[in-house]
Amino acid sequence: MPRAGLTPAVVVSEAAAVADEVGLDRLTLAAVASRLGVRLPSLYKHVSGLDALRVAIAAAACRELTAALTAACLGLSGDDALLAMAHAYRDYAGRRPGAYAATLRAPEPGDGEHVAAARQLLGVVSAVLAGFGLAGEDAVDGVRGLRAVLHGFVAIEAAGGYAMPQDLDRSYERLIRGYAGTLRGYAGTAAGRSA
Repeated sequence: MPRAGLTPAVVVSEAAAVADEVGLDRLTLAAVASRLGVRLPSLYKHVSGLDALRVAIAAAACRELTAALTAACLGLSGDDALLAMAHAYRDYAGRRPGAYAATLRAPEPGDGEHVAAARQLLGVVSAVLAGFGLAGEDAVDGVRGLRAVLHGFVAIEAAGGYAMPQDLDRSYERLIRGYAGTLRGYAGTAAGRSA
């Protein structure tokens, strides 16, 4: 008999917490079962396996990150929105490292919940980039570049790769402001093509 109160959502939430502690790549069903105080077979009443659990974590994490980014840049536009979004992104990656790692996985076309959550996340980022006049392929380039910039910084930071004593917050802000200039350049190139 399943433990009272154990649901797929509870399993996913607890699994994400375990991933935050040990790393997404070291997440096991046994660790999740132990954390929940159930035997491993009990988890299969709620998830079909480790890969399905990782997909569910990815969908949940995309929804969490979407909410954080939306709250951060609500009512802002241009550089202010970009900077606020970037700070919220970095904060989420630092607070929820396992869940954040799950957001990096592109959804499989058949994973409806993950696809929908990833689209919502992309929608928030795209809305911020629209404030720079980007659309179509220029917006795709802008999103890909922004993702590389943000992830690159937070991944190096998480790995302890910034040992110099200078202020990391200052470096991060300058990086994001510099990328805002890149986005304006994309928009300028697009305007030149349409002229």
